[in-house]
Amino acid sequence: MTQRIAFQGAPGAYGDMSCRAAYPDMETLPSESFEAAFLAVSEGRAELAMIPVDNTLAGRVADVHHLLPDSGLYIIGEHFQPVHHALLGVPGATKDGLKHVYSHVHALPQCRRIIRELGLKPHVRADTAGAAAEVAEKRDPSIAAIASPLAAGIYGLDILENDVQDADHNTTRFLVLSREREVPVEQENVITTMFFRVRNIPAALYKALGGFATNGINLTKLESYVDENFQAAQFYCDLEGHPDSRALQLAIEELSFFAAEVKMLGTYPAHPFRRR
Repeated sequence: MTQRIAFQGAPGAYGDMSCRAAYPDMETLPSESFEAAFLAVSEGRAELAMIPVDNTLAGRVADVHHLLPDSGLYIIGEHFQPVHHALLGVPGATKDGLKHVYSHVHALPQCRRIIRELGLKPHVRADTAGAAAEVAEKRDPSIAAIASPLAAGIYGLDILENDVQDADHNTTRFLVLSREREVPVEQENVITTMFFRVRNIPAALYKALGGFATNGINLTKLESYVDENFQAAQFYCDLEGHPDSRALQLAIEELSFFAAEVKMLGTYPAHPFRRR
């Protein structure tokens, strides 16, 4: 039986593209929301989920960081997906005849140049592929969508212009989630992700991070989240290191003196994109 990988969005979304790029032998499973994609894995309707966490232009995907700690799922991989937006229209549409453009709230500001040049009125939609589906359904040559070339093929739209994004470095980082923990045997070129909550004492974060510095552990990402009392007490952390290494074990041991909770979310191979 073909295994499935869930993603948030409609067929043709960038999550769909990422699934196909990283796991070409798996069937992709569209999900209406991040929660639905998480649930598909938890309930066994999909083996994996491909979930975005960061974009070089739009920043972090905040909802995901709040969902991860209590999901019961583990990170087993990461994927970096270059974002190449295309301007899509119904067959026969021309750029000169366009008046409106539909896309995701993050995609529209990533394509300000083409929107300005064509004098289009932007309209926010839930996701890029959904915008393409709506344009195809309306069959109005004055309406375009900004979405992936994959979406053009799925919904029968013409590509009026490729690569309409303002920045060539536009890239989204995805995490691959599974019900089962998979820790690489090799200790080199791996990323470990964790959440921790510091104790409510002076300089707790400074002291908590000291163990990483003294043991030579490189933190590649550290983000704080407020709790119900609006205190920045919880932190998401990506670091270079394997939990079986002595250096990381010592760092986590020191962290535990100043953290009320430490939760390991996964250790996985670093994507080759990091070595560019």
